[in-house]
Amino acid sequence: MLRLLLEQSKDITTLLIVLAVVIAITIMLIVWIFRSTKIVIENENHVTISDTQIQALKDIGEWEFMAINDEELIDTIRKGLFRDDELTRIYYGTLRLGIDMKDVQEGWISVKDDTLLVTLPPIKLLDTNFIDEARTTTFFEAGKWNQQTRAEMYDKAKALMIRRCLTPSNIQSAQQNASAQFYQILQSMGFEHVKIKHDVSHQ
Repeated sequence: MLRLLLEQSKDITTLLIVLAVVIAITIMLIVWIFRSTKIVIENENHVTISDTQIQALKDIGEWEFMAINDEELIDTIRKGLFRDDELTRIYYGTLRLGIDMKDVQEGWISVKDDTLLVTLPPIKLLDTNFIDEARTTTFFEAGKWNQQTRAEMYDKAKALMIRRCLTPSNIQSAQQNASAQFYQILQSMGFEHVKIKHDVSHQ
């Protein structure tokens, strides 16, 4: 009877040991699965952008986001002994505001977790020869005027157009247009979370 009890006791002990080992293995397996799942999630939440994609964005080059038509009336007077000479001309121009992707600084695009961080170059005047000389008209002319005077009037008209059109308000509107269009491009490339800002340090 005692031998039977001892044998049963040994069997129970063995069973408990086996059970403990199975439980330990099960726990280790669960922990391993959890850790593996966590790594997959972290990888899924981390986006990457290739050098080819970055170069494709830089290859866009100049990108216009606002065009402003302007006209300026410029006159000059030259005092004379008997009469004054006067020249009045009207200048027409279209100022195109935008960015040049060749102006991006090092590290302009980076990744933080699941978000793409983009710093676009500053808004600038894309073409400095914006006056349409073919449309320039002489409104009034009295006396003889040389080419130097006409060139000075041209430069004055150009400076006035820049001052009138390259305003903080217009620059901000162009920035908003740039951010919106760039955001759409990046989303079409598969980037869901994007933060865009403009580099104003070189403006």
